[in-house]
Amino acid sequence: MRRTVQGIVLREINYKEADKILTVLTREEGKLTLKARGCRRKNSRLLASSQLLVYSELAITQRGEFITLAEGDPLTQFRRLGEDIDKLALASYFAEVTEKTVQEGEVCPDILSLLLNCLYALDTLDKPLEQVKAVFQLRLLTLTGLAPLLDTCVVCGNPQPEEPRLHLLQGVLHCAACRTQVGDGVSMPLSPAALAAARYIVGGEAKKLFSFSLTPEACRQLDQVTEAFLMTQQERGFRTLDYYKQLRRQSFS
Repeated sequence: MRRTVQGIVLREINYKEADKILTVLTREEGKLTLKARGCRRKNSRLLASSQLLVYSELAITQRGEFITLAEGDPLTQFRRLGEDIDKLALASYFAEVTEKTVQEGEVCPDILSLLLNCLYALDTLDKPLEQVKAVFQLRLLTLTGLAPLLDTCVVCGNPQPEEPRLHLLQGVLHCAACRTQVGDGVSMPLSPAALAAARYIVGGEAKKLFSFSLTPEACRQLDQVTEAFLMTQQERGFRTLDYYKQLRRQSFS
């Protein structure tokens, strides 16, 4: 059976002499594993649409459990990412996190839209990398039902907690003075500006997620807290994140 979907390549594995096994997040059918025969040949019609982070219209065929990529028409290639190694590394991190988060066949158009919006922000918008990264990390957790509770201190109910902190395991906000009543685990501080931004990311409109500004210090703090929260909730690390952070250390050394 032949059908058409739109999707972005999250992962690629070279297979045999000229093939690839692709993990693709599609709008219509969720995450799929596709075989792209001959796509590594220079004259292949599948060459562009089988590249990592390329969003395409894909014609696929299925026989039993095996799905094959028959044709591909690239829609968005985010070409400028390839000109900046830091941005490309961060985009690869977004792809790995998405691939590890979404289950095979799980239909999740909101997550696909988030990924595309964040890649667009990296490719086109003049936003700090830390801000784009924080938006992706926190909004992804929100879309998967793991949004932190940020309205008030979970202990005393203060909507503007004194010296606010986020408990990474419990996913709750609390005042520094209320720390002992929250439970074991790590809590990280959030400045008032970073807390306001986190609240905006969790509850804001999808199309306006980058409509805020932070000082560099608040932006770094938001990035660090949302990264730690993501890894705590997913109970894992990411190799692409390690590579991205290594590049950033070299950039500032």
